[in-house]
Amino acid sequence: MLKYSILFFLIMFMIGTDTFLVSPLLPTLQAEYGVSTGIAGWMIGAYTLGSAMFALISGPLSDGWNRRTVMICGLTAFSLSTALCGFAGSYWTMLLFRFVAGASAAFTAPQVWASIPAVMPPQRIAKTMGIAFGGLAAAQAFGVPIGSWLAAADWPVPFWCIGALSLCLAAAAFLMLPAMKPSGQARTSILSRYIPLIKNGVARGGFLAYLLLHLGSGTAMAFMGKWMADHFELSIGSIGNFMMGLGFGTLLGSIISSAVIRRLGSTWTVTAGMLLLAVLYVSGPHTGLHAAAVLYFVVFTVLGVIFPLVMGLLTGLDASIRGTIASLANSTMNGANTLGAWLAGLLYVHFAGYASIGMFSAACIILSLAAFRFGGLLPGKSTAAKRQSKPA
Repeated sequence: MLKYSILFFLIMFMIGTDTFLVSPLLPTLQAEYGVSTGIAGWMIGAYTLGSAMFALISGPLSDGWNRRTVMICGLTAFSLSTALCGFAGSYWTMLLFRFVAGASAAFTAPQVWASIPAVMPPQRIAKTMGIAFGGLAAAQAFGVPIGSWLAAADWPVPFWCIGALSLCLAAAAFLMLPAMKPSGQARTSILSRYIPLIKNGVARGGFLAYLLLHLGSGTAMAFMGKWMADHFELSIGSIGNFMMGLGFGTLLGSIISSAVIRRLGSTWTVTAGMLLLAVLYVSGPHTGLHAAAVLYFVVFTVLGVIFPLVMGLLTGLDASIRGTIASLANSTMNGANTLGAWLAGLLYVHFAGYASIGMFSAACIILSLAAFRFGGLLPGKSTAAKRQSKPA
């Protein structure tokens, strides 16, 4: 069973690395293609837009297909499209390849979450879920900085490396994973799989809160590399070091998440964490380099605690459509990051630079907290919600 844990960790590590790779490379790519700051953020947004759009159909479709086949095909397409980004000769070509890479990731990542209960014994499911999430956290701690260092030699190199390694993982999945075909249930339409969530008010409130949470954090993340370069005059390598520190914060948060939740409870973990995030997002742009490093380390540690908690609450709404819920959560996250990348460019250029981004992120976090507290997803009301979301 260890081989499955390692495989799922590495798949999520590659997807996570590719997701955040462009952020520290943004100043270099902007100069390479000669585009304005206002539209440069779409090199991040194209990936997340592709992922958000196709995640809406990948989960429901895969619930009726062989998950092994879907994962291998998605991972192969992901590896090829990411490698092609390194050959992009124009801004528009880069947007196209990033869009396809995001769409391919939408068919891959949800299969990881949905496959774990199928191949792991019940007593290992929770631990393996944590290991897979650790792959995303480790991507920010190690993958993104390594990509920045590789880009110091030439910017296409990290895209080629991710593409090659992802293709190797597709081959490993082909050799290691068993067939995971649907268990004989009748196939249903894509929309019908969403109906239990559409009808459930708690689910609607929970996904709204999840959208706002990622909109706030994604907007702050999108132009962080640009802010580092402009405000502190850091090189790509130095930005990579900064991002590594933030990634360690996410990794630390994911490690201590369960202990924090046991001590504070889910409701107070979310409440205290998000109030702290709002304060730090407003304060961060006004600090010096060393203070900013500490402050944003805390930000990403708190996010590392909150994200797996919220994902667990969402996927617990209805176990019978867990794949659909995971895909919808992925679509929500990437849709928020797409919108955040676009808004970040507008705020950075037309308003008070990164300070306006910080204020916008704080406002999103406060609205997200309100949706969590009053929407019923947090413990206290969620039990009834789970019963209501069960299909008849």
